[in-house]
Amino acid sequence: MQPTLVAVAHGSRDPRALHTVRALLDRVRELRPRLDVRLGHIELNEPLLGETLHRTTGAAVLVPLLLGRGHHVKRDLPAAAARAAHLHTRVAAPLGPHPLLVEALYERLLEACPDPRDRSAVVLAAAGSRDPDSATDTRRTAALLSERLGGAAVVPAYASAAAPAVPDAVRALAARGHHRVAVASYFTAPGRFATQSAAAASGPAAAPLGDHPALARLVLLRYDQALARLRGERDEHEERLELATA
Repeated sequence: MQPTLVAVAHGSRDPRALHTVRALLDRVRELRPRLDVRLGHIELNEPLLGETLHRTTGAAVLVPLLLGRGHHVKRDLPAAAARAAHLHTRVAAPLGPHPLLVEALYERLLEACPDPRDRSAVVLAAAGSRDPDSATDTRRTAALLSERLGGAAVVPAYASAAAPAVPDAVRALAARGHHRVAVASYFTAPGRFATQSAAAASGPAAAPLGDHPALARLVLLRYDQALARLRGERDEHEERLELATA
């Protein structure tokens, strides 16, 4: 049997977040009906990740519904996997940066603002992290989105823990003559940070990524990539054993 795909969401007090994540996972199941897909949260929502892993048997791949390499991806998820000693586990890469993610961001922007004349620049609003790798990932996504928009200015900014803050980035662009600044919501689901970031826009504000079809495909891609790495490591291990016993 294929390992269970455990999608790991952050969790939010916003009731829309849980509904959105469930809708995304429904899309994942439609794409791969025979795959066991489960949900676990880092905090704030049920089921918590530990509970999901406790109820899972055999093997599991943890796919973070997170957009960069922050503390949760580097520390919390491996620690949760290690505590689930009854499982064979693997932690997949975060969703970003990736062209599929950029396509989802691009289409959410078009939904909010079909006419590019209504946005002279874009702020890519992310949650923020003190981990420099997370900021690197967000900057890479901003560069990819700029390319997708034909070279339009796209500035990464953050709702917490990192600079510039989203309102500061909007003001800085206004000082450069951009008076219709759109906000691209670099969040998987609605929540406090997404709402605050959207309120800072001087132009249109895109919806969070939500259950966009490209995001569902990306979840499965990260799952498959993690399995491929695991198979490669097993093949390498078996080859070493064969050489050692030859």
